[in-house]
Formats: sequence, C-alpha cells, structure tokens
Amino acid sequence: MLIGEYRHTLDEKKRLSLPAKFRKEVGKKIVVTRGLDTCLFVFSEKAWSTIAQKLALLPVGQADTRGMSRFLLAGAVETELDSAGRILIPDFLKDFAQLKSRVVLAGLSDRIELWNEKAWEAYKRRMEHSADQMAQKLGELGIL
Repeated sequence: MLIGEYRHTLDEKKRLSLPAKFRKEVGKKIVVTRGLDTCLFVFSEKAWSTIAQKLALLPVGQADTRGMSRFLLAGAVETELDSAGRILIPDFLKDFAQLKSRVVLAGLSDRIELWNEKAWEAYKRRMEHSADQMAQKLGELGIL
C-alpha cells in the first residue's frame, strides 16, 4: 500500500527519485498522468490497467465521461524507473502541476501524487480546517 508523505528534489534533467518504499510497491514500469487539484498521479502498471479498463467502459455519449477519459488517458505517459529509482517528468506534466525543484510525493493507497511543495502545503492547510466536516460525511457513509 502506498502511504506517507515525502519531499524530494526535481533535478535539472526533470528526474525525480521515488522513495525506496514506493519503488518496492509500484515496480519498474509506471504511468504518470494529470491528476486532480493540479497534481500528477503516478500509478503502477497494474493499477493503471484497472483505471484504463474502467475508463474504457464509460459512455462516450456523455461529455463529462469523455472529458475525464481524455484528461487522464491523453495526458498519460508510460515510463520506467532508472537504476537510481528516478522517473522522468515530461515538460507538459511538469508545467501542468507547476512542479519546481521541491516536490512532495504523497502515497494514497493505489497511487502516488506529485505536488508542487507550496501548493501541497496550502492544500493541506485547507483540508486540515475542514477535516471534522469531512469526517462527519464519511461517518454518515459508514466509513469512519
């Protein structure tokens, strides 16, 4: 399971080192795509296959499902970890997530999210202020 929060540096060649714990979980081949809230999603090959299969089942006749499929699939790149456990972040994805030199890697069960460090800190502050309200909603769903 992918959990935890790590900070790493994006080098001048747009390579980002994944934490050893994450490398063990995701394997050698991964998929990086645009995520929500202006971050990037990183999936193992297996997790991505599950997502892609579910997207393929969405009705093409609905604009919102077409749009989400395009957003995730057209923005995706397959890549492999190099011998040092790094991945290459293409310019268009780096620009989308506004990644600078400091990047936060957040493990979220089946995926890793890559965040601009300042954007992550601002997002966390907003979420911490509404955690009680979110817990209430999750409690109503029987999750907490």
